[in-house]
Amino acid sequence: MLDIFSITGVIFVLIGLGFLSVRYGVFSSAEMAPFGRFVVTFALPALIFRAVSSRPVAEIANFGYLAAVLIGSLAVFVLGYIWSRQVSGSGATASTFRAMGMSCSNSGFVGYPVLLMALPEFASTALAMNMIVENLVMIPLVLIMAERSVESSADGRRMITGIAWKLARNPILIALALGMCVSLFALPVPQLIALPIDVVANASAALSLVVIGGTLASLPLTSLDGSVIPVVAGKLLLHPIAVGASLVALSTLGLGAGNEGLAAAAILMASMPAMGIYPILAQRFGEEREAALAMFAMTVLSFVTISAAMAVVLP
Repeated sequence: MLDIFSITGVIFVLIGLGFLSVRYGVFSSAEMAPFGRFVVTFALPALIFRAVSSRPVAEIANFGYLAAVLIGSLAVFVLGYIWSRQVSGSGATASTFRAMGMSCSNSGFVGYPVLLMALPEFASTALAMNMIVENLVMIPLVLIMAERSVESSADGRRMITGIAWKLARNPILIALALGMCVSLFALPVPQLIALPIDVVANASAALSLVVIGGTLASLPLTSLDGSVIPVVAGKLLLHPIAVGASLVALSTLGLGAGNEGLAAAAILMASMPAMGIYPILAQRFGEEREAALAMFAMTVLSFVTISAAMAVVLP
């Protein structure tokens, strides 16, 4: 247990460093934004490219892992949306972002640093596969449902084309595609390119955690109330359970992840708080307050839930 707390402790010390640096004026919350853009635009894509290009395609295209993460995430998204619409009586837009908060993990900013210490041999592979599910399925699903909820009469083809164009310019998806090409065709990467990629990729883990802390420092804590509890519980408890149940079900059909370490990585990734762009996407549709508060609460509470998940799944 001490080993587990030493891992989660490091993560939350770095988050705390970012939080305190903004609270005590070392950086302003506005100054944290460029750091976040650097991570999203350069550091994470470099990390993804390195992870994918340095491994055989078969290792990245692990059907059992991808299917378990996709099925578990979609199941929680659907349940969260139905709960919000039918039980809470909320509108389609609010329900979409509540469902997103429950089912989309912060794989890059929090998940990868955790796995880097807990399961270092699987960290890059798990990150690449989670990014595939999140960027090719979950984020487009959220955008399509949110756009349709705001403009039900919008031209569906134009809306999907616009979303596809935005995704095509996403640095993470570009890095995924380039990495897959390098891996598939066994293309050599010159040292003049490989070494800068390594340097930038190595900056992602620590910097991303500091950015998370700095972002949390700017949230309105006085507005925190019980309305976010279902979203927080759905993300920190229901999501990892759903992914774990999917892994078990697929394994009984002979379609498992094929490796206990990868299966543990999938569950740990699902145990992470919501992705960093959750409040940013919600802001475009007027749902940023609840999304930001939910992200703050789940990030703080995830110290306990991530530690518990590690105690259960790690060998």
